[in-house]
Amino acid sequence: MQFIANGRFGGALPNFCLGLVLALVPLPAVALPLLSEVFYDAAGSDNGLGFVEIYGEPGLSLAGFTIEGVNGANGVVTVTLALVGTIPEDGIFLLADDAGDGSSLVAGADLVLNFDFQNGPDGIALRNNSAVVDAIGYGVFGPSEVFAGEGAPAPDVPAGSSLARRFANVDTDDNAADWVALTTPTPGFAPLQSVPEPAAGALLALGLVAIASRARRKCAVR
Repeated sequence: MQFIANGRFGGALPNFCLGLVLALVPLPAVALPLLSEVFYDAAGSDNGLGFVEIYGEPGLSLAGFTIEGVNGANGVVTVTLALVGTIPEDGIFLLADDAGDGSSLVAGADLVLNFDFQNGPDGIALRNNSAVVDAIGYGVFGPSEVFAGEGAPAPDVPAGSSLARRFANVDTDDNAADWVALTTPTPGFAPLQSVPEPAAGALLALGLVAIASRARRKCAVR
């Protein structure tokens, strides 16, 4: 678009249009999949009630992906869960805790495995082979403790509550900003941030840029 600034029609209007056009350039897509909700402390026994929710592109194979529990006291991995299957059509993959007989008390689970994530300060990481794809650390970490999340820790929620991403498709790499406590866990449901349609003024700016470009080409021919 260098011609807008340097051509015969350069000046305030083309530069203004260029600014609007640049504002229309979409932001880089967030890398998926992401952890979207975790429930690690039920009121009473946790057996068969814990879950981890993952948001991703429908049809994505989870072969090679694992979920790890990371001890906040020393950084030791307490459990490694190998994922199988694919992200379903709604984009939400639900991993639920085994109640002891291969079933789970979490409705709609896509995969049932045996796990029991600890209360905070602690962490949960999603890996693709050896690479960390997403991670959350929750609770108050002391100077000698290990925070394995992103940015600042999310809060350690009370029994019966879960931690959920504000928007399942938004990751600012800061657990404190991205995650909130839910009094009532919502396995299988995740709010998404919608992508706004271009405003009428922005579309007009695109039209002005096209007119300026066409006029410049005609002048160049003359």
